[in-house]
Amino acid sequence: MPSQPVLVTGAGGVGRTVIERLCADEVPVRVLVRRDDDRAAALRRLGAEVVLGDLTRPETVAAALWDMDRMYFAMPVSRDHLLAATVVASVAREYGDLDVLVGLSQMTVSQMTATSTDESHQQRLHWLAEQVLDWSGLPVVHVRPTSFLDNPLFTDLAARSIRTDGTLALPFGSGRTSPVAVADVARVVAALPADRHSHLDHVYELTGPRAMDMTEMAGEYSRALGRSVVYLDVPLERWRDEVLSRAGLPPHHEDHIVTMCRLHQQNRYDRVTDDVERVTGVPAQAVGDFVAARHDRFLAPEPAEPLG
Repeated sequence: MPSQPVLVTGAGGVGRTVIERLCADEVPVRVLVRRDDDRAAALRRLGAEVVLGDLTRPETVAAALWDMDRMYFAMPVSRDHLLAATVVASVAREYGDLDVLVGLSQMTVSQMTATSTDESHQQRLHWLAEQVLDWSGLPVVHVRPTSFLDNPLFTDLAARSIRTDGTLALPFGSGRTSPVAVADVARVVAALPADRHSHLDHVYELTGPRAMDMTEMAGEYSRALGRSVVYLDVPLERWRDEVLSRAGLPPHHEDHIVTMCRLHQQNRYDRVTDDVERVTGVPAQAVGDFVAARHDRFLAPEPAEPLG
């Protein structure tokens, strides 16, 4: 791993795991966060330098970039994604001296065009952000994961329906998918700065080891959990009204999830690459292994035996 420090934006999901990996390898890490809260304190305990700022405020991005030559750019689902990418690109060109900028995008970008309209607003923002970063002339590496195995669709919501009636209840139709674990994406992101010259101007598309329809995926859950799990195809609008609407998500976020489901139905996620293994030397985690490692998360624990 490189000894030079890495600036990380976005400390949740992939970002948090990247920080953990870099700190464990004694790579200096600077993390840009919006609030100095308990999560920031936890990052300091890992050994990271924490600076306060906002990706939409150029002056704070410039301060965070001071003396840095490697950066990982990501942010959660947000209407400000394109603005943040534009700020990062413009500030890095004027004030930075980056050898590599690793940007987290989405695999749907691979199938998009300047005029396509089937995608969500969030996916469109990712497409435009990639254009801006490429136009900037910065040494950019795009990382495009497919849907995450850690997504609530495959974890919390799946666990709820599995406990209730032994079903994997999702509106994916007969579409095939190849979700990838956050840990695998983080391994790729953490590895890229180590050999930056061979990765510049590259795009890495990250998937699980194989694509499967949801009946096959339910079979993976069954084998991993040791109980029957079957796929229940739920009509998308009913699922939106009865499940998603109760999550209290902002409209932008809800629209993105609904579009992801619709694109799954249209088989837009039927993609498989070996990029995780190509970059890290270790294959991507299989669905069954991911679920088995979280057995208690999917199945309620057995009640304790009464004493005496």
